[in-house]
Parts: sequence; C-alpha cells; structure tokens
Amino acid sequence: MPLDLLARVLPRSGEAPPPQMVQSKGSRGLRLVGAVTTALSFPASQIFSNCDYFPAEFSLVATIKTPSLTQKRNEYIFSVVEEASDSLLLGLRVSENRLHFLSTPPSVGGRSRLSFKDVGLDDNRWHTVVLAVTGPYATLTIDCGLPLDKQVQSFPSALSTRGSRFFIGSKGRLRGRFSGLLRQLVLLPGSDATPRMCPTSVPGLAELSIPQVLKSTLLQPEDHEAVYPYEAEARVTLGNPPPCSGPEQGQLWFNAQRKGLFVCDGLTWRTLLQNQERLDYVEDYQDLYTSSETFDVEIFSIPSEGLFMAAANRDSRPGSGIYQWRNGSFQLHQNISTQEARAWKHFTIGEYLATNDSIPPHQIFLVVANSREAEPELSVIYRWNQRRRRFLRHQTLETYTLSTSGAYDWEFFSVGPYHFLVVANTFDGQTTTISSTVYVWLNGGFQTFQSIPTVGATDWETFQIDGRFFLAVANSQKVSKHGPNLYSINSTVYELNRLTQTFIRFQDILTHSAVDWEFFTIGEEKFLVVANSHDGSSYSLNSVVYRWQGYEGFVPVHSLPTFGCRDWEHFSTDEGSFLVYSSATSRLSKVFKLRTY
Repeated sequence: MPLDLLARVLPRSGEAPPPQMVQSKGSRGLRLVGAVTTALSFPASQIFSNCDYFPAEFSLVATIKTPSLTQKRNEYIFSVVEEASDSLLLGLRVSENRLHFLSTPPSVGGRSRLSFKDVGLDDNRWHTVVLAVTGPYATLTIDCGLPLDKQVQSFPSALSTRGSRFFIGSKGRLRGRFSGLLRQLVLLPGSDATPRMCPTSVPGLAELSIPQVLKSTLLQPEDHEAVYPYEAEARVTLGNPPPCSGPEQGQLWFNAQRKGLFVCDGLTWRTLLQNQERLDYVEDYQDLYTSSETFDVEIFSIPSEGLFMAAANRDSRPGSGIYQWRNGSFQLHQNISTQEARAWKHFTIGEYLATNDSIPPHQIFLVVANSREAEPELSVIYRWNQRRRRFLRHQTLETYTLSTSGAYDWEFFSVGPYHFLVVANTFDGQTTTISSTVYVWLNGGFQTFQSIPTVGATDWETFQIDGRFFLAVANSQKVSKHGPNLYSINSTVYELNRLTQTFIRFQDILTHSAVDWEFFTIGEEKFLVVANSHDGSSYSLNSVVYRWQGYEGFVPVHSLPTFGCRDWEHFSTDEGSFLVYSSATSRLSKVFKLRTY
C-alpha cells in the first residue's frame, strides 16, 4: 500500500490548515520556507514498525512546483537522516534542470548519487515525478511521459532506518530547504507506481495519494465566503514593482500605469494580462561619453547585480568601459585594458557536478576581440568575480584572421533541428561585390548551404515573425577598380523559403554605409533599426527605425540623428524600453527611450 509521507506532517481533514498552505494555478501545495521555521519531520519507526530496513525495491512519487534555480541551489524534496550521527541515509534532491537520488550504502562507506539531467523541473510549473528502483535499474517518469532508465551502481539491499527520521522538504537544516510547493510525497514499496497513475488527463498533477487537506480547491473561513489563499493577495502600484521572491510567489500585482496584471513566480513578475504597448515616439535620454571611439556594445544581465553594458573602445588606455544601469542610467562600473577592441561577447557556463557534492552557480564571462596588428594577437576572456564584483582576467586566446574574403561578421542561428552559420564577406582585395556564404551543420561539420550576393557586407541579423524566418544583411559600400565608391546602396532582407529550402530576396532598403541591424519588439509590434554610418561626405546621418507592416514589409517610422553610428542594441528595464548606439568616430554614444502608449 502507498505510504503517504506528506500526510504525516499535515493536519487532518477538518482541522485548521497551516499558514504555509498555498494555492497555485488551481492546486494546493505546502510551502516549506518562509512561514515554516522548523523542519517538518517524523521518526522512521512510524512507517517501519515491524522491520527497520528500507525496501530494496520501491517507488518514490512527488508532485512539486519548483521556481527557477539559477544560482548555487540544491534543494531536498525529502531525506532520511540518522539522528545520532546527523548523516544522510537517503535523499531526493532537485537542482537546476536536474534531479538527484542520494543514498549511503553501509558497506561502501561513501555516498552514492544517481543524477538525471535535462529534466526541466525548475520551471515554476506543477510536475509529478515517479522514481522507481528495481534491481540494478532506476526509472524516472515525469508527467506520465517516456521513462528514463539508468543503471544503479549499488543501492543498499539492507539499509537500516533504526534511529533515523524522515525530513519533508529538507535534510533537517535551513540550508537546502525546498523553496517550491509540495503537493504529493509517497513511498510505494515493492513496485513501480507509474501504471497506477498513468495515463491521466492532467499528467503534471497525476495522483497516487494526496493528503485530504490539499484536495480542497478553496479555503472556507468562518463566514463561509470563498477565498483563495495567498494567490488572491494583490498589490496595486503606479509603476515600480513590489518585491518578488520566494515568500511572494503566487501574489498578484496590478500595475496601474501600464494597465497590466502580473503574478510573482518567486523570481520575477510574469505577465498575466496587459494592454499591449505600442511605440509612440523616440526621445533623447542619455549622453554617454566613453573613453574613446566605440565599435561595439554588448548588453547583458548578472543575477542579483542587474543590467550591464560592455563598450569596445579603440584606445588601449584606459581601455574599454563596463557600465552598470543604476538609478535609471548607465554609470561606469569598471575599465578593462584592451587593444583596439572590436567587439565584446557575454556568455555563461552552466552548472557542473563538483567532487564536494555541490553545484556552483553559473559562471559569467566576457570575451573581447582585440584587433591591434601585433604578433601574437591576444584576445582575452574575463570572468565575473562575485566577491569583488568585477570582471577579472581568466584566459588569453591567440586569434588570427581566418581565410575569408574580408569577413566582418559571423551569425549563428537555428531553424528547427538545423543549425547555420552565415558570414558577412566585405572585400576580396578588388571589389566589395562578392558573395557571403550560409553554412549548415551536417555530418559533424559546417557545409556550404547557399551563397548570397552582398555588397561590402558588415552585419547579418536573424529574426522570426509569425513563424517566418528572415536574414537581414547590412551592405556598407560599393567599391571596385572602376568608378567611384558608392555608400548609399541597398541593404536586403531575405526570407527562408521552406519549399525551395533557400533564402530568397524579400525587401531592399536604401541605407547609407550600413554597418549594423538590430531587431526588437514592443508589445506585438516588430521593428528593425539600421546603423547608417557614412554617405560619402559626412558621418552625421539619420539612422532609421522600420516597423513591420505585414505585406508591405518594413516601413520607416522614425529617423534618429546619429554620428558615425556603428552598433545598435535594444534593452528593457523597469523604466521602459531603450535603444543605445555606439559611435566609431566620436566618444559620444547615446541612449534613446522608446515612449509607448
């Protein structure tokens, strides 16, 4: 018979529910952080009254709703701990995109861990997991889906539970407590519980044994007026969001300024209903003076720190600037010595399993492409140091010019199961009217997919609109041995034709030495902004914002005065949506605010 572990720490039917009861998306669960100050537990002897040994074959069933685990988090759904030594005998633990089953075989003397990767449990949705251990195999079934099988190295056949306790949602300590909601936790000795539960119409809430107090859909106070607990609490503000963390998960927030209804998922406010924004006009917001001309900007976020911008500056001293968004504007956070930096790229490396049985947080990196003509030419990777709150040098890379026709940009993108690289070829030594190449990943390498005629290509931008896939190329200038150089030429948007499996010309747009495209959305509207850098006589030009209008394609809606514009980036903060451009001919870069209605 199923042994309901969760019911042993909950009040019986008819008793007042505890304050940590939470209803989310129509189903109740128990929250084990915040209101609960002591760990919920019971002695193992309550279950194993006639025999002290944990069954060698069994199923564990848990229904959980876990917030996103983006930092160094290991959270226990349940554990069995020997009280005298405070040592872990068994544990079921969730981390970012993984589920772990821990055991301590008495004969081995060390801890054994069985890990299932890429399970996607920490997405703030209800999931039911069944972990069945039978003989040398363990099977994980999530939401009645396809089972995942793994071989068990050594699950103890005689694991004594004498003198131990079951802890629900923890391992008896504050650290490692389960921060989500727990609706079901059942031990079924001797068999796989999946056939008893599946199939079902709601696989994420599949039931084997749910405590009665969690089955009701409403809490009834003394006046019998129906009230949804916790999630019915709402706040109203005029713009600034209230706190959203674990204790506020499930709360509603109505933003009177933006006319939107949001729900806290434990980390951020998620949109439930909102009057879709539309772009009204663009206003000058911030003059950002950098140490020297800026060839590229990279916008990125660091958890618990906020929004940052890395500027690729020409001069070596003081180098390139790292700016942080503080009090509604970019402020200099750090200078990094670079050598005629051309571009920055932010990336993260996710969790890995360390030997000390802990999972470190995401590692955050910045890499700069230095371009000074020196041997060897070194580009540098920097790593974010959380304690010092700075990027520190991590590794140097020798970089070279690859064998291309003056390649200016690479762009990686995927369409369905296929992965592509497209190169922007600028100049072959005689002319800029050459082909740029799209490569597709096949048979372990990139192979030529299509050659596209371009004219001094400097940038590719990929984007999707309503299931249609587009490539936009920025053509900079027409140069040949015969005739004058032309800067006012067409840049082109291509669309993937799924019938012919090629990119075909969709729209030509007149640009002036275009060096960058940026695609962005506001509400349901889609936009492209081009970086016009030179018309043959002046660097002071209007860069243009184009709006998608279906059959008409992209039409110009706003002209923004720029000077030597090199790169555009779009970003959003609590203050609204913004565009920032860098100048390759001036120290002045600018931030524009996108006013909406």
